[in-house]
Amino acid sequence: MTVHGTVGAHAVPASLRTLGTLPAVDYADDFVFATDVAATPERWARAMFGDVPSPGERFIWRGLLGLRLARGRSPETVAGWRVTGRGPDWIRLEAASRSLTANLVVRAGGGQVALGTLMHYRRPLGRLVWTPLSAVHRRLAPGVFGPAAATIRADG
Repeated sequence: MTVHGTVGAHAVPASLRTLGTLPAVDYADDFVFATDVAATPERWARAMFGDVPSPGERFIWRGLLGLRLARGRSPETVAGWRVTGRGPDWIRLEAASRSLTANLVVRAGGGQVALGTLMHYRRPLGRLVWTPLSAVHRRLAPGVFGPAAATIRADG
């Protein structure tokens, strides 16, 4: 499994940045996975993160980052993140805390799926918290593609 990653607000594709809702992008990364699994971006997002956050996701997203996540299953959320935009080949998820706002953008098509993360620091604490966690994120994010592809294949 090969995942290609790009890190940096100006290094990620402009097309990813334009799919975000943030007033400014202070952090960005983009991971791209080549696959023969065809699915909608929403299906990929749900296969990656589930309908509700796992205990580990809750610890990081809610506990460490302070993101306000929706509770329970809903067609308007993925793992507690609000769905704030959709297109034929992308879906945007959004969550915010007092110190930062985050977008996760999943794009699918053309034999690949991509996960982009966009962050805007609303307060200095956002940068202080996200900077060390971003290193963990960059190690974990590429690992979501393989299990998600297996889930989509198993579901038919």
